[in-house]
Amino acid sequence: MRAGANFLYFILGGFFLSASWFILALFAAMTIVLLPWARACFEIGKMSLHPFGHDVISIRELDGKSKPLSGILGFLCNLVWLPFGIYLAFFHVLHGVIMFCTIIGIPLGLQDFKLAGISLFPVGKRVVTKELVDAARKQNAKDELAKYRT
Repeated sequence: MRAGANFLYFILGGFFLSASWFILALFAAMTIVLLPWARACFEIGKMSLHPFGHDVISIRELDGKSKPLSGILGFLCNLVWLPFGIYLAFFHVLHGVIMFCTIIGIPLGLQDFKLAGISLFPVGKRVVTKELVDAARKQNAKDELAKYRT
């Protein structure tokens, strides 16, 4: 089911959205200074290629450690990114609204709205399978519960 939905999303505009993210990632990587944003653009491009079955999680939630881009530096990078993110999120929202005009496109539009959300604050996030997200969040909940019990 996921493969079919991903294929349909790819055919109905996901290719162009993901291509724009990968081109932006390449441009950012070539400038060296924009490497945190290059990684973020690459993650969003991956999500644009196959949004069904994948979800976004912060680095801190995923590995349980504090990384440089998951703290104050990541916050500052996201603030610098915000004007560009608004512009790029607009295209995901526009594509989502177009997808909502058809009954079959409603699930595709929902994925576009999820992509619009990550487009605004992408630094410090990773795209992984939904199963991995669930496992990481369950482990974090167990660790948090263990802290309260001690």
